[in-house]
Amino acid sequence: MNKLSEPSKKIEKYTALVIQPAVTISDDQSAVQKNLDRVCNMIDFSVGYHWELPARLVVLPEYFMQGVTTPGKGEDGLEGFMKKAVTFDGPEIGRLCEKAKEYNIFISGGGIIERVPEFPDRWFNSAFIIGPCGNVILKYHKWHINASLGLGTSPHDILDEYKEVFGGDIKDLFPVVDTEIGKLGTMTCHDGCTPEVSRALGYNGAEVICHPGAIQEVEGVNEPWDFWTFTRRARAHDNMCYLLGSNWGTVEHKFYPKAFCPGHSFIIDYTGLVLRRADYPEEQVISCPIDIESLREHRSRCNHNTWVDLRTEGFKQIYENPIYPPNQFPSGKPPQNLADKMKPLREVFLDIYGRGQFTPPAGKTVEDMANLHEQRIRAAQKIGLLRED
Repeated sequence: MNKLSEPSKKIEKYTALVIQPAVTISDDQSAVQKNLDRVCNMIDFSVGYHWELPARLVVLPEYFMQGVTTPGKGEDGLEGFMKKAVTFDGPEIGRLCEKAKEYNIFISGGGIIERVPEFPDRWFNSAFIIGPCGNVILKYHKWHINASLGLGTSPHDILDEYKEVFGGDIKDLFPVVDTEIGKLGTMTCHDGCTPEVSRALGYNGAEVICHPGAIQEVEGVNEPWDFWTFTRRARAHDNMCYLLGSNWGTVEHKFYPKAFCPGHSFIIDYTGLVLRRADYPEEQVISCPIDIESLREHRSRCNHNTWVDLRTEGFKQIYENPIYPPNQFPSGKPPQNLADKMKPLREVFLDIYGRGQFTPPAGKTVEDMANLHEQRIRAAQKIGLLRED
């Protein structure tokens, strides 16, 4: 049958679960089992609780398995992260595969500190979707990694080599999988702060975006700023899709406050409406029915349809030349620490100020602004707030 004339199959309503767990951080893999035990127990509870409209999708936060460290006394360098790294064919992901098969559910999570065999000198921040068959059906490597907070390698950091191995088409970089519960994609934490990744997923057909995060209160999770929610509402609205965001509940780490990533997990519908939200920094599970048929009917309308009126020709100039340049950390030269990861930003600042997009504060030159970035790094290293090794 011609694909254009083939009728689509009805997808029944189902329950989606967003799990907001406690996360323990250690210097090696010693906390991995504890974190896995916790999320598996929370899956057991939440799937069992929602027996009337069965759960089919579970979303876990970023770094739920291994945790993550940030600038300051607890900052890990490359060697520290590699001690925690796992592979997707190992027992850690395997345990989640068993859980998905046990309950006939899809499980998505992110922030897996992954050792990728093709690039053994570094780690990737990896998200996944596991199907009820018990296999990983989608894997995604985080694209937008904040250089001041994330030491993982983005595909963009090694772009030419990455494309040779994994492909460089938009469907390779931002995959969407067509399943019995809808078309699913995933993006991780900082990916949701700007429109591009969610737009790519929308272009590839995503109806549900699973969005693992480890969003800290210092970045404005709570009111009055609450950028975690309002930016993600825009991502859902712009792409006419559900967006399920999971954040940590509490954290155990010798330097972090327990509410470092203070919850506020949410389920947002395809109009940008917040359907459920956990408004506090504690462990919790939130749930909501997902109605893919309603989404598909909504997309059939032309009024306020954010795709059918999209006129791309006027915006090509924004993307013709790199803003953050690719291939900054090729094979043999992985970033060693956060200061190392931030080195390319000097040229980025120079370009943004140099072409007049940003204007320096009074009395400052374009060159001053590029130098200021390096000066701040050196000052932080001098007093031990950023690693030098």
